[in-house]
Amino acid sequence: MSKNLIPSTIINRENIAVNRFGYGARGDELAKAKVDPKKWLSSQLQNINFTDGLPSSADIFVAYAKFQKQKKLMKRQQKQKSDSQTQSKQSRKKMVKNGARKTYVKMSAESLKQVISSEYSVSWRLLDFFSNHFSVSTSGRLMVGLSPTLEREAIAPNLLGNFAEMLLSVEQHPAMLIYLNNEKSFGPNSRMVNKRKVGLNENLAREILELHTLGVDGGYNQADVIELAKGITGWRVKNMQKEHGTGFVFRAYGHEPGTRTLLGKKYSQRGISQGEQMLRDLAMNPTTARYVCSKIAHHFVSESPPQALIDKMQATWLNNQGNIKQVMLTLFEAEEAWLASAQKYKTPREFVISAYRAIAPNNINGKVLFNSLNNLGQTPFNAGSPAGYSDEQSDWLGASALMARVEWSTLISAQVHRINAEQVMARALGSSISENTYQLVMRAESRQQASTLLLMSPEFQRR
Repeated sequence: MSKNLIPSTIINRENIAVNRFGYGARGDELAKAKVDPKKWLSSQLQNINFTDGLPSSADIFVAYAKFQKQKKLMKRQQKQKSDSQTQSKQSRKKMVKNGARKTYVKMSAESLKQVISSEYSVSWRLLDFFSNHFSVSTSGRLMVGLSPTLEREAIAPNLLGNFAEMLLSVEQHPAMLIYLNNEKSFGPNSRMVNKRKVGLNENLAREILELHTLGVDGGYNQADVIELAKGITGWRVKNMQKEHGTGFVFRAYGHEPGTRTLLGKKYSQRGISQGEQMLRDLAMNPTTARYVCSKIAHHFVSESPPQALIDKMQATWLNNQGNIKQVMLTLFEAEEAWLASAQKYKTPREFVISAYRAIAPNNINGKVLFNSLNNLGQTPFNAGSPAGYSDEQSDWLGASALMARVEWSTLISAQVHRINAEQVMARALGSSISENTYQLVMRAESRQQASTLLLMSPEFQRR
């Protein structure tokens, strides 16, 4: 047996640092982490910048406005032209629709490619956590383009800052406002109600309380949902065809006047300040701190994280104005997070990313990456629910899901030529490999089979 692969039933600490908290080892990361695993983790917390030049939410709005204008033109032309000419217009219309999906696929794929090649996969895992926490889905043509921009424009810039700033940025982002229908929400006593039949929409307020801050058992009631919904009335998106610029805008004429009461506290602010203060207070509520810290611990460490760990993280949250970086440093320092056996079963996204990081192919096809997640059941920005994708083992470990992983592992092992499974094993898992897995991989009949067996091994599937 290679001296680099001494069998062990205990996961060593550098492996925990790189694979549990990050997206898996690439290059010599295990060796770097081994020197001081906790210090290595701390150095991983870096800002994420998207410099790929892909469309912003403003660009998406401009393209959508052009699409809407072209759509109206086509309808008029269809009434005047022959059937053959109409078919030609329909073909062009289809091309315009496909443009939104191509942009969405490219943005999703570029994010995947960046995390695969990144030296700071822990920060990327944290970004993916919050992107899923504030989940939006590609429901409708506009959301197809907008969904990937939320994490780029609202989450990434606030990733290592205070949760309140991230919360405000997310709830005021066009993707969230449109996804949860807040642009259709008007105060029952606002000036707009007198002009046309419109009313209050509770969708965004409900999800803010249930999913984004306090949690489903967070001690709020229906009256609190209504009061928060009223507090954020007037939070809308600019009319792309009539106004200069794009993005968030506050409409005073749609805002519910008067004082609001949320969780027993009165808010007498006027206009946009009312809803913003409500969100800032929610961000620093002890229940929010506990709920979000519990989710972070659940995601990074275990499906049943130790209460002592959550207590430490919550205390850091409350003592540091909800600073996410400080909460993560507390997580890294807590011995409760360093459980010496594998605790989490990888989601499809985690599996695909860690496999690519381990194999390190020379070329990565973005479309293949995207389709991989689609085939494995975790299509980017398509959870179909504001609750996002589950990271519970029970939701990903069915027989058909496992077979899909086997097929994917076989396919990727065939596509990447001359994989040296022993080298990949050393790079990805180090000494945290069992005798049984080592022997299975080394006795494989071919390089492809060896790689497939490695990727499907318990040591690689779990973290």
